Amino acid sequence: MSDDNKFSTLSRRGFLKASAVGAAAGAAPMFFVKGANAYVNEPKGGTVTLGFNVPQTGAYADEGADELRAYKLAVKHLNGEGDGGMLNTMKPSSLKGNGVLGKKVAYVTGDTQTKSDAARASAKRMIEKDGALMITGGSSSGVAIAVQGLCQEAGVIFMAGLTHSNDTTGKDRRKHGFRHFFNTEMSGAALAPILEKEFGKDRTAYHLTADYTWGWSQEGSIKKYTEELGWKTKAAVRTPLGAGDFSQYITPVLNSGADVLVLNHYGKDMVNSLTQAVQFGLRDKQVNGKDFQIVVPLFSRLMAQGAGDNIKGIYGSTNWNWSLTDEGSKAFVKSFGAEYGFPPSQAAHTCYVQTLLYANACEMAGTFNPCGVIEALEGFKFDGMGNGPTEYRAEDHQCFKDVLVVKGNENPTSQFDLLEVVEVTPRAKVEYKPDMEGYAGQLGSCNA
Repeated sequence: MSDDNKFSTLSRRGFLKASAVGAAAGAAPMFFVKGANAYVNEPKGGTVTLGFNVPQTGAYADEGADELRAYKLAVKHLNGEGDGGMLNTMKPSSLKGNGVLGKKVAYVTGDTQTKSDAARASAKRMIEKDGALMITGGSSSGVAIAVQGLCQEAGVIFMAGLTHSNDTTGKDRRKHGFRHFFNTEMSGAALAPILEKEFGKDRTAYHLTADYTWGWSQEGSIKKYTEELGWKTKAAVRTPLGAGDFSQYITPVLNSGADVLVLNHYGKDMVNSLTQAVQFGLRDKQVNGKDFQIVVPLFSRLMAQGAGDNIKGIYGSTNWNWSLTDEGSKAFVKSFGAEYGFPPSQAAHTCYVQTLLYANACEMAGTFNPCGVIEALEGFKFDGMGNGPTEYRAEDHQCFKDVLVVKGNENPTSQFDLLEVVEVTPRAKVEYKPDMEGYAGQLGSCNA
């Protein structure tokens, strides 16, 4: 029997929803047309193709390279190769290590170039020419939002990679899009109490912000939570993605009266801006009778590596860190290390997990039909994959879990031991309502 004849009750409901949507649109749903596929890129042979769309060039290329490593490792584990990694720790799990629904997992790749137009073109090619049934990847929220919209239109699932803007599962949420990574709202809620504890309530901040959706979102969340503590915001200056030289933006900070610099930058931009800020002597200054501080709200081990000693003692937040000691994290670090010779980044972790979650949802639903897969993911609660118990909230397709506050390790024991976890902020302290002001959006309907 084909997948379509083996629908579970779960996937049948999704299938019927799609029928209603097609009928309401005044066109016969394609699965009612003789000889047509039941849904876009329905697998007919012995393989199912996934599309890995990552930044292989541009400011976030280091993150993209690690994402691609994780995707390839996930495919190996799904196909029953290697030690199985998190297939052995994920609970509950329907995965068997024999592919997905008995089909071997294959993949194609694309380069987003950290540009929305290039990312959409790459995803479109993978869907239309390569038969990709699911697209995943990112490292830029602008890219993620653009590709998520395309996947909604095309009728395939988008499992977002690294995307931190609130908008991805806020005002720009889509029925076909799912995010495991945390967002800037969670970073602000987790980080602000630590900043108050370490630096006090009487602080004046100067923001340098990447000029696109993620930077705006990150700036807004940090301002929101620090100003609630009593901090003042001196200025918030937008900087172009991939600027390289940030000296013209850092110079005004010196005489601004601010005593904290918040770098809402990521990837090589953060490495460059932080390095230049330290070279300008900001960390050696005293302003308003206080030692000047630098904060990097979103950290990664790859960024810490690039920034070297400049990262020591600087606070930020992260979605996951390879030093976590839960069984899932240890299994993933062991597998990734054996494959590549070094520990994985948070970008690698979220991309690996997203691939397994998609495959597991297909097994749960008994079909690759996106409507069934969506229903399997909505409200799905799982554990054993790092960060403790996690839920894919049905209302906005955002994962909720514990958030890590970290700082640059003052005394690293290796070239990879760069971030010290100083606080594990429980989910209850970072969770918000799905219709909170400024975040509400419409998922829409399943498009099969």
